Amino acid sequence: MDIDFKKSSDGLVPAIIQDSVTGKVLMLGYMNQESYTITRDTGKVTFYSRSRQCLWTKGETSGNFLTVNSIIPDCDKDTLLIKAVPAGPVCHTGDDTCFHEDNDPSEFTSSEFLSYLEGVIVGRRDFPAEGSYTNHLFTKGINKIAQKVGEEAVELIIEAMDNNKQLFLGEAADLLYHFLVLLAQKGYALDEVMEVLKNRHSR
Repeated sequence: MDIDFKKSSDGLVPAIIQDSVTGKVLMLGYMNQESYTITRDTGKVTFYSRSRQCLWTKGETSGNFLTVNSIIPDCDKDTLLIKAVPAGPVCHTGDDTCFHEDNDPSEFTSSEFLSYLEGVIVGRRDFPAEGSYTNHLFTKGINKIAQKVGEEAVELIIEAMDNNKQLFLGEAADLLYHFLVLLAQKGYALDEVMEVLKNRHSR
């Protein structure tokens, strides 16, 4: 991707961060060549701070990382639109966005929330947060995660034999969550699974 960092005397270009699920604009930051390269290579949004004169990865202190979905240059190649999945509130004030708009996961549609949850899980894999259950699973490795998926599947089957809706749905949610963790551990994305299903459906 050809970005013209030399257009500005300080070598910076503005980067607009948009929630890839909801479409909400989350914040505006600036990138130089190095921070752009880090963002592209790691999948975590990294800026250059004009006030501190240094690189900083969004979420490095709060744990609310921005997991990159796509990076799009504008027509003049001097501004970036980065679509990302936030792992929590984006603004330093604690607001969902830096423009005081709500971007509450509880208001997402089911498909939006699934994408959001996958982004949070991938963020925990790449940038561990102390006390996180998700990180606890990742530290146990693939065998433990696969075992948990098996355990949750058995528990779901057991609940399916009964007529308690809440318990059944709870076990279904547990299985889906651990399945997403397993996908992330394997380095695969839910979209790849969906592609398999779509290809099967088209036959």
